[in-house]
This record gives sequence, structure tokens and C-alpha cells, in this order.
Amino acid sequence: MHDLEKSQLTLGFIPLTDCAPLVVAKERGLFAKYGLEVTLSKETSWANIRDKLAIGILDGAQLLAPMPLAMSLGVGPVHKPMVTAMVLSLGGNAITVSDTLYQEMQRIAAATLEAKPHSSDALRAVIDQRRREYDRPLTFATVFPTSTHNYELRYWLAASGIDPDRDLQLMVIPPPQMPSALARGEIDGYCVGEPWNGVCVAEGICHTLVTKYQLWNNSPEKVLGVTEEWAEQNPNTHQALIMALLEACRWLDQPDNRHQVAELVASSRYVNAPLKAVRNSLTGVLQRHPQGPVEEQPEFNLFFRNAANFPWRSHAVWFLTQMVRWGQLGHPVDFHGVAGRVFRPDLYRTAAAALGLDAPHEDYKREGEHHAAHGVSGSHGPIGLGSDRFIDGATFDPFNPLRYIESQLPHKEPRFTDNVVSLPRRD
Repeated sequence: MHDLEKSQLTLGFIPLTDCAPLVVAKERGLFAKYGLEVTLSKETSWANIRDKLAIGILDGAQLLAPMPLAMSLGVGPVHKPMVTAMVLSLGGNAITVSDTLYQEMQRIAAATLEAKPHSSDALRAVIDQRRREYDRPLTFATVFPTSTHNYELRYWLAASGIDPDRDLQLMVIPPPQMPSALARGEIDGYCVGEPWNGVCVAEGICHTLVTKYQLWNNSPEKVLGVTEEWAEQNPNTHQALIMALLEACRWLDQPDNRHQVAELVASSRYVNAPLKAVRNSLTGVLQRHPQGPVEEQPEFNLFFRNAANFPWRSHAVWFLTQMVRWGQLGHPVDFHGVAGRVFRPDLYRTAAAALGLDAPHEDYKREGEHHAAHGVSGSHGPIGLGSDRFIDGATFDPFNPLRYIESQLPHKEPRFTDNVVSLPRRD
């Protein structure tokens, strides 16, 4: 750590439970251990973080997993090549609706709400009735256009035949503002990260329907993001940053440490939310409604287990398919080329080796095939992974993304397939 190109860093984050790796690395002196003097900058929105990264105000940031891909491709107003060499967290999101809407769903289609996790069939029944009665369309919010939340909400809706772009209205609201927007009746539901579902439930104004884990088991959520230029100019600093955060994630994922972390994360310096809501999300305690039973989801939020930090390029390809599916990409895309440039498991492996940590041999894996724990080969032997099931039972082959996209668009014109580059299958 004596050859750091830069030792004073500013890292951006959004007040969410899963900013915990940054908080732990700062508060437990892990940044300092690697010669880094880090200032954590609480930002008000993902757009703020994107813009500050692009112009160099921030050295790096907690990013939504699709954001480095979107910025590198110019999806949105900013076109800036980005790099992510590690995932910071898996899971942590949920889809929540107002009590008023939930009661309407119960009244119209109570039987479809009996199964767990909830499908969106009851919501489709409400939408159909409103259309017949010429009532106003429902409004849902997500946190950013190229967010995991946007793609998760759309995936859940589309699984029941709801067209997110025609059957309801979608808007973007920063995470901490979601509960108040719901309380004021400005939106009918949202997809957001914790603790902002739990806070809303505690206030008695909403009902949580389905979690990110139930939508796609052990799927990536936040990543460490830096610009490609910054990574090239500061390779040693980048490695030190990754190593500090890997140590933080490993410490954080020990169950005995979660309660201690909750007190730090809930404080006004970071999330500024009720301790109980933050603690529940960190310990996998889910309450869908104030009068409802408490459910345990041990894998609701993961930070280290199940090779959580490895930047799978197959995950990058899946996010790219969603950008194509929902019309955000209007130019040719080389799925493998983009995934290889933005998601950097090579940099992860270097940092992991320096810490004596195992890392998968492969950069890609099929998703949706494993409904239970399984393993892959790693540098030190087999590595245990969790299930990767999708809520609709679909499977995803990262070496055939066109077929996957076409399977998701059975009733639409194949207009997207003209804008993508087909990939050869592996031998």
C-alpha cells in the first residue's frame, strides 16, 4: 500500500441499508488499514451520484448494478465509460403497495393473493377493472430508469401480462422519499431498497408483496463503481479500495455483527432511519403489514456469502437484455464486449488473491437453473453458491441473449432484435 496513486478519496452513497459495506470499512478503520483516507458523501439521488462520478467530484460510489453499463453505453444523459470490479450486496429490495390498493386487490381477486410470493395477477385484475370503469391508471415508482428496481418491477408485472408502459404510469422518486409519496397518495406502489419498505410498513400505510430475493434468488444489487479513466490512472488505489471493501463485506456477513452494524447504518450520518427497520432488513426479518406475521428471509440481504462480491459477467448480460427488452437501447450492442469491459472479474481476482480469498474460475454462468444451493469451481476448490431461481421459473443463458429477449416478448413485434449483436455459443 506504499504505492498508492491517490490516498484521499470521496465515495458517494445513497441512504439505504446496503450502504453498510462503505460504513463498515469507514467506521472499523479498514480504509485506513490500506492507506486510504475516505470521505463518505451522502447523496440525494442516483442521478446526483452518476453526474458527480462523471465529472470527477466523486472518486467512486455505491452504484446500482446496471448503472455502470448504462453510463458506459450512454443510456440516459451521461455517456462515460465505467468499471466495476466487485459487487457490494445481493438482494435488499421489495415491491410495496398502498393499503388502499391492497384492499382493492383483495376485493377483486382475493384468491390470487393466497400464494407466496404474490404474483401480480391481482394487480392485473385491478388494472382491468379500472380500464373498464375509465378510472385513473395506477402509478408506481422506482428509484432510477436503469435500476435493478425498474427491471424487477417490470419483470414482476410482465409475468402476469401487465405492460408497464401501457397499463400504468411509472415515475422516478429517490428512495427516502418513497414512503411519504405513498402516504400523500401521489403513487400507489413502488419498488425500493430497505429500509424504506419496512419504514412504510411500520407507519401502517402499505403492504409489501414480494422481495427481490423472491423475484430472482441471490441476484446482484449494488456494486462499487469508478470511471474507466480513474481505474486506469489509479490501479493500486483501486486495488486497495476493493480489498478494504472485501474485508468489510466479510465481517459484515457474520450474523453476530449485523446488530452492531444496524446501529451505525441507522444513524443520522448515514441512513437516518428507525433502528428497528434497518435491523430487520439486515437480519432478514420481513413484516409485510403491521398486523401480519413476521417472516424470516435469511438471504434477504447478503454481502459476502455465496460469492456475493464476484462481478459475474452473465449478470451484466442479463441487465443488458432488460435494457433491450424495455427499449432503452436504440443502437447495436455487443453483449459480451460491453460486459467484458465494464464488469471486471480479473481485478476482483487480483484483490481476492492478495487476501487469500477464493474466486470463481469462470466469468459467466447460467441463471435460473438452480433451485437450491450449488457450487462452482474456484481458485481454492469448490465455491458454494445459493439458488438462482426466477419467480416465473425462467432460465437465462448468457450466451444466447437474443433467444432470451424473444422469449420475453411473445406478443410484441421483434423490433428490438435489429438493435443487438448476436453472440456465438461457447463450445
